[in-house]
Amino acid sequence: MSHEPVDEAQSDEVGGPTRRRGSPRALRRVLLAVGVLGLCLALVAGGTLFFLTQRYGQNVDRVEDVFAALDPAARPASAAPAAAASDSPVTFLLVGSDTRATGGGTAFPDARSDAIMLARLSADRRQVQVVSIPRDSWVDVPGHGMRKINAAYALGGPTLLVQTVEQLTGVRVDHYAAISFEGLISLTDALGGVDVEVAETTSWGPYTFTQGMNHLDGDQARWYVGQRYDLPGGDFDRVRRQQAYLRAVFTQLFSSGALRDPGRLDSVLLAVTGSIAVDDSLGNGDLLSLALSARDITPDGVDFFTAPVLGTGREGPASVVYLDSVRGERMWGYLRTDSLGGNAEEFDTETLQQVPN
Repeated sequence: MSHEPVDEAQSDEVGGPTRRRGSPRALRRVLLAVGVLGLCLALVAGGTLFFLTQRYGQNVDRVEDVFAALDPAARPASAAPAAAASDSPVTFLLVGSDTRATGGGTAFPDARSDAIMLARLSADRRQVQVVSIPRDSWVDVPGHGMRKINAAYALGGPTLLVQTVEQLTGVRVDHYAAISFEGLISLTDALGGVDVEVAETTSWGPYTFTQGMNHLDGDQARWYVGQRYDLPGGDFDRVRRQQAYLRAVFTQLFSSGALRDPGRLDSVLLAVTGSIAVDDSLGNGDLLSLALSARDITPDGVDFFTAPVLGTGREGPASVVYLDSVRGERMWGYLRTDSLGGNAEEFDTETLQQVPN
């Protein structure tokens, strides 16, 4: 009985489906094509990632040597072993001012910090708690005795301010960011304006903010966050306005469709990155990784608080704010353990209301 070669198109079994066996050469060609396609896609994706990282990351200024002079042994324990580790909380010290300060050094005689905030990004990247510390808070500034907290910035720049805030709160500051409220005007305009609700009609500069909802463009927003006189709570209400403005920006970012419009998103991201400076330990890749890890945060996941205070008074010629150390320690304890959001009801008087003054 002769044995004929089996045709490649022949069935393996009588009556079974016809199946063509691929030759090794054809298989190699297919695998090579898939490999080339995969490489091309990887290069395109990598090039796009590089472009985005450079376009936005390079637009962010860097503050040099913020943490270099701090004694690691004297600092609070770190909860974030990696800059953007998705399983660890990350805490920023945010300083808001009329200019985007980027200089290092030890003396800042003309430096101003109009807003001082601790922002804690939770380990699950779904919650952010922002706690404002009034700039006139009477605190111990290391090496300088009792001073207003914003004097720390004037005396020793970001480094001394970080040291002062860590000593006050026991919260480890992982990163430093300076925000220019002046620069955020362009972000307001890029978003088409923001909506804030005002409790009572007030006037400041060339504008009147009427009771109820106000739609603010960039210049109006600058005057809105800068007002401190003719407000019932003075500088406390100014702090609440700063928080309300940031909340309005975040809400508008999600509701305006900017995230779905590539052109508008580009202008928004350029405005955001052009308005901030961060410590130089955050490279462009770190910023992108951190932003991607926090992409699921919504406005409902952001809570604003003010550090508990006992009242105001005078120290010499200066008007100061006295902090409540007992309630403050509870707040800082919750912040340290990533649980302030879950215990917000304990701080109803320190929580930003829906309609601040």
